[in-house]
Amino acid sequence: MKFAFIPVQERGQVDRLLENVARRLIAEGANLAGVVQVNAEREGARHCDMLVQVLPNGAQFDISQKLGNESRGCRLDVAALEEAVAAVGVSLENRPDIDLLVINKFGKHEAQGRGFRDLIAQMLMRDVPVLLGVNPLNRAAFDAFSGGEATELAADEDSIYFWCNEYRLQAV
Repeated sequence: MKFAFIPVQERGQVDRLLENVARRLIAEGANLAGVVQVNAEREGARHCDMLVQVLPNGAQFDISQKLGNESRGCRLDVAALEEAVAAVGVSLENRPDIDLLVINKFGKHEAQGRGFRDLIAQMLMRDVPVLLGVNPLNRAAFDAFSGGEATELAADEDSIYFWCNEYRLQAV
């Protein structure tokens, strides 16, 4: 199946990998869609801001709530995430020849049936390869969603890049 994921092992690792691979592929002429996450440190804040960038060069959305340094709960701004989902959906309508859909993470929102889940399914039905990160908390929901058919990739930029190019070049 043209569906792969990178298991999240340390904070920010998969975000950096997906951003690097996406930028590399775009520079080589790949037609990518989706989002990559860029974590931005904020002076005086214990938690970084989670920003998602719509690929290839669309809007950037701050998907983090500013809950204060002592907060321990989920910092996801659901409304901002849904705005990013809508922006990716619009970009897909105008670009039928997508080489690869990249989504920063199959997170809690996707595990609950929302977020990017429907767009992921639509792209797989269109036979477009999908690449994303999965954290351990949402792994069971992801496995149920993928039917256990997604390929697990090592958290290694060259391995991820190779997988992406394997499917991208088949379509050419």
